[in-house]
Amino acid sequence: MRPLVVGGEALLIELDSAEEVAALHAELLRRREAGELGGVRDVVPAARTVLLDGVPEPGALAELIARWRVPPLVETEGPLVTVRVRYDGPDLADVARLWGVAEREVAGIVAGTDFRVAFCGFAPGFGYLTGLPERFHLPRRDTPRTAVPAGSLALAGEYAGVYPRSSPGGWQLIGSTDAVLWDPERDPAALFAPGVRVRFEEVAR
Repeated sequence: MRPLVVGGEALLIELDSAEEVAALHAELLRRREAGELGGVRDVVPAARTVLLDGVPEPGALAELIARWRVPPLVETEGPLVTVRVRYDGPDLADVARLWGVAEREVAGIVAGTDFRVAFCGFAPGFGYLTGLPERFHLPRRDTPRTAVPAGSLALAGEYAGVYPRSSPGGWQLIGSTDAVLWDPERDPAALFAPGVRVRFEEVAR
Protein backbone atom coordinates (compact mmCIF):
# COMPACT_ATOMS: atom_id res chain seq x y z
CA MET A 1 0.00 0.00 0.00
CA ARG A 2 1.57 3.28 -1.15
CA PRO A 3 -0.21 6.51 -0.09
CA LEU A 4 0.70 9.53 -2.25
CA VAL A 5 -0.23 13.13 -1.39
CA VAL A 6 -1.99 14.80 -4.33
CA GLY A 7 -2.26 18.57 -4.10
CA GLY A 8 -3.44 20.21 -0.89
CA GLU A 9 -6.50 18.10 -0.04
CA ALA A 10 -6.24 14.69 -1.67
CA LEU A 11 -4.54 11.37 -1.17
CA LEU A 12 -4.03 8.64 -3.78
CA ILE A 13 -3.36 5.14 -2.45
CA GLU A 14 -1.77 2.64 -4.84
CA LEU A 15 -2.40 -1.09 -4.35
CA ASP A 16 -1.34 -4.33 -6.02
CA SER A 17 -4.67 -5.98 -6.78
CA ALA A 18 -8.40 -5.45 -7.21
CA GLU A 19 -8.96 -7.46 -4.02
CA GLU A 20 -6.77 -5.04 -2.03
CA VAL A 21 -8.63 -2.08 -3.53
CA ALA A 22 -12.01 -3.56 -2.55
CA ALA A 23 -10.86 -4.30 1.00
CA LEU A 24 -9.33 -0.84 1.52
CA HIS A 25 -12.37 0.89 0.00
CA ALA A 26 -14.67 -0.93 2.45
CA GLU A 27 -12.35 -0.14 5.37
CA LEU A 28 -12.22 3.56 4.44
CA LEU A 29 -16.02 3.74 4.25
CA ARG A 30 -16.29 2.06 7.66
CA ARG A 31 -13.80 4.47 9.23
CA ARG A 32 -15.41 7.52 7.60
CA GLU A 33 -18.82 6.37 8.91
CA ALA A 34 -17.25 6.06 12.37
CA GLY A 35 -15.95 9.64 12.13
CA GLU A 36 -12.28 8.66 11.95
CA LEU A 37 -11.43 10.40 8.65
CA GLY A 38 -12.15 14.02 9.49
CA GLY A 39 -13.65 15.92 6.58
CA VAL A 40 -12.96 13.40 3.81
CA ARG A 41 -15.66 14.06 1.19
CA ASP A 42 -15.11 11.37 -1.42
CA VAL A 43 -13.59 7.87 -1.43
CA VAL A 44 -13.20 6.81 -5.08
CA PRO A 45 -11.88 3.35 -6.03
CA ALA A 46 -10.32 2.55 -9.42
CA ALA A 47 -8.58 -0.51 -10.86
CA ARG A 48 -5.51 -0.34 -8.60
CA THR A 49 -5.96 2.88 -6.60
CA VAL A 50 -8.27 4.57 -4.11
CA LEU A 51 -8.55 8.37 -4.14
CA LEU A 52 -9.56 10.33 -1.04
CA ASP A 53 -10.67 13.92 -1.61
CA GLY A 54 -11.29 16.61 0.94
CA VAL A 55 -8.52 15.44 3.26
CA PRO A 56 -7.68 18.17 5.82
CA GLU A 57 -4.09 16.97 6.37
CA PRO A 58 -3.17 14.50 3.61
CA GLY A 59 0.41 13.99 4.80
CA ALA A 60 -0.67 13.01 8.30
CA LEU A 61 -3.40 10.69 6.99
CA ALA A 62 -0.92 9.07 4.57
CA GLU A 63 1.36 8.17 7.48
CA LEU A 64 -1.57 6.81 9.47
CA ILE A 65 -3.01 4.68 6.63
CA ALA A 66 0.42 3.18 5.88
CA ARG A 67 0.32 1.60 9.35
CA TRP A 68 -3.19 0.13 9.01
CA ARG A 69 -3.88 -3.59 8.91
CA VAL A 70 -6.76 -3.81 6.47
CA PRO A 71 -8.94 -6.93 6.91
CA PRO A 72 -9.86 -8.89 3.77
CA LEU A 73 -13.26 -8.14 2.31
CA VAL A 74 -16.12 -10.35 3.50
CA GLU A 75 -17.75 -11.92 0.44
CA THR A 76 -21.29 -11.29 1.70
CA GLU A 77 -20.60 -7.64 2.54
CA GLY A 78 -22.45 -5.00 0.54
CA PRO A 79 -25.95 -4.68 -0.96
CA LEU A 80 -27.05 -7.24 -3.55
CA VAL A 81 -28.55 -6.37 -6.96
CA THR A 82 -30.03 -9.07 -9.20
CA VAL A 83 -30.04 -8.34 -12.96
CA ARG A 84 -32.21 -10.40 -15.30
CA VAL A 85 -30.41 -11.25 -18.54
CA ARG A 86 -31.27 -12.77 -21.93
CA TYR A 87 -28.27 -14.62 -23.32
CA ASP A 88 -28.62 -13.34 -26.88
CA GLY A 89 -25.36 -11.46 -27.41
CA PRO A 90 -23.64 -11.58 -30.81
CA ASP A 91 -20.37 -12.79 -29.23
CA LEU A 92 -21.93 -15.61 -27.20
CA ALA A 93 -20.60 -18.35 -29.51
CA ASP A 94 -17.09 -16.84 -29.52
CA VAL A 95 -17.07 -16.61 -25.71
CA ALA A 96 -18.22 -20.24 -25.40
CA ARG A 97 -15.42 -21.28 -27.76
CA LEU A 98 -12.79 -19.30 -25.83
CA TRP A 99 -14.01 -20.84 -22.56
CA GLY A 100 -14.14 -24.30 -24.11
CA VAL A 101 -17.78 -24.87 -23.19
CA ALA A 102 -21.11 -25.20 -24.98
CA GLU A 103 -23.05 -21.97 -25.57
CA ARG A 104 -25.77 -23.03 -23.15
CA GLU A 105 -23.17 -23.30 -20.37
CA VAL A 106 -22.15 -19.64 -20.52
CA ALA A 107 -25.27 -18.49 -18.68
CA GLY A 108 -24.61 -21.00 -15.89
CA ILE A 109 -21.02 -19.84 -15.46
CA VAL A 110 -22.10 -16.19 -15.26
CA ALA A 111 -25.04 -16.98 -12.96
CA GLY A 112 -22.72 -18.94 -10.68
CA THR A 113 -20.30 -16.07 -10.29
CA ASP A 114 -20.53 -13.62 -7.38
CA PHE A 115 -19.73 -10.31 -9.01
CA ARG A 116 -18.88 -7.11 -7.18
CA VAL A 117 -18.72 -3.56 -8.54
CA ALA A 118 -15.05 -2.67 -8.21
CA PHE A 119 -15.32 0.87 -9.57
CA CYS A 120 -17.33 3.00 -11.96
CA GLY A 121 -16.40 5.02 -15.02
CA PHE A 122 -16.43 5.14 -18.83
CA ALA A 123 -20.06 6.37 -18.84
CA PRO A 124 -22.58 7.37 -16.14
CA GLY A 125 -23.88 4.16 -14.57
CA PHE A 126 -21.19 1.87 -15.97
CA GLY A 127 -19.65 -0.39 -13.33
CA TYR A 128 -16.57 -2.58 -13.69
CA LEU A 129 -17.57 -5.91 -12.12
CA THR A 130 -14.96 -8.33 -10.79
CA GLY A 131 -15.39 -11.93 -9.69
CA LEU A 132 -14.82 -14.05 -12.80
CA PRO A 133 -12.19 -16.75 -12.13
CA GLU A 134 -8.97 -16.12 -14.06
CA ARG A 135 -9.62 -19.02 -16.47
CA PHE A 136 -12.65 -17.09 -17.77
CA HIS A 137 -10.87 -13.80 -18.41
CA LEU A 138 -11.29 -12.75 -22.04
CA PRO A 139 -9.54 -10.57 -24.62
CA ARG A 140 -11.31 -7.57 -26.10
CA ARG A 141 -12.61 -7.89 -29.64
CA ASP A 142 -9.99 -7.28 -32.33
CA THR A 143 -12.30 -4.72 -33.91
CA PRO A 144 -14.41 -2.60 -31.53
CA ARG A 145 -18.02 -1.87 -32.42
CA THR A 146 -18.96 1.72 -33.18
CA ALA A 147 -22.28 1.27 -31.35
CA VAL A 148 -23.06 -1.24 -28.59
CA PRO A 149 -26.77 -1.35 -27.68
CA ALA A 150 -27.82 -0.08 -24.25
CA GLY A 151 -28.34 -2.94 -21.79
CA SER A 152 -25.70 -5.20 -23.33
CA LEU A 153 -23.96 -7.55 -20.87
CA ALA A 154 -20.31 -7.65 -21.83
CA LEU A 155 -17.03 -9.24 -20.76
CA ALA A 156 -13.40 -8.18 -21.24
CA GLY A 157 -10.24 -8.99 -19.34
CA GLU A 158 -11.12 -9.66 -15.71
CA TYR A 159 -14.28 -7.53 -15.90
CA ALA A 160 -17.96 -7.82 -16.67
CA GLY A 161 -20.17 -4.80 -17.30
CA VAL A 162 -23.53 -3.63 -18.60
CA TYR A 163 -23.65 -0.73 -21.05
CA PRO A 164 -26.02 1.90 -19.58
CA ARG A 165 -26.49 3.55 -23.00
CA SER A 166 -25.49 2.98 -26.60
CA SER A 167 -21.82 3.74 -27.10
CA PRO A 168 -18.73 2.42 -28.88
CA GLY A 169 -17.13 -0.61 -27.25
CA GLY A 170 -14.75 -3.50 -27.73
CA TRP A 171 -15.99 -5.91 -25.06
CA GLN A 172 -17.48 -9.33 -25.85
CA LEU A 173 -21.30 -9.11 -25.84
CA ILE A 174 -23.04 -12.16 -24.38
CA GLY A 175 -26.50 -10.94 -23.39
CA SER A 176 -28.91 -8.09 -22.81
CA THR A 177 -31.06 -6.74 -19.99
CA ASP A 178 -33.92 -4.29 -19.55
CA ALA A 179 -32.48 -3.08 -16.25
CA VAL A 180 -31.95 0.69 -16.13
CA LEU A 181 -28.36 1.31 -15.14
CA TRP A 182 -28.57 5.10 -14.96
CA ASP A 183 -31.62 7.24 -14.23
CA PRO A 184 -30.97 10.85 -13.13
CA GLU A 185 -34.54 10.99 -11.76
CA ARG A 186 -33.84 8.05 -9.42
CA ASP A 187 -32.06 8.21 -6.05
CA PRO A 188 -29.44 6.92 -6.37
CA ALA A 189 -29.21 7.47 -10.11
CA ALA A 190 -26.77 4.60 -10.64
CA LEU A 191 -27.92 0.99 -10.15
CA PHE A 192 -24.29 -0.05 -9.67
CA ALA A 193 -21.96 1.58 -7.14
CA PRO A 194 -18.59 0.41 -5.77
CA GLY A 195 -19.09 -2.39 -3.26
CA VAL A 196 -22.46 -3.53 -4.64
CA ARG A 197 -22.72 -7.29 -5.23
CA VAL A 198 -24.32 -8.33 -8.53
CA ARG A 199 -25.92 -11.57 -9.65
CA PHE A 200 -27.12 -12.24 -13.19
CA GLU A 201 -30.29 -14.29 -13.50
CA GLU A 202 -31.16 -15.85 -16.86
CA VAL A 203 -34.56 -15.17 -18.42
CA ALA A 204 -36.01 -16.50 -21.66
CA ARG A 205 -35.18 -14.61 -24.86
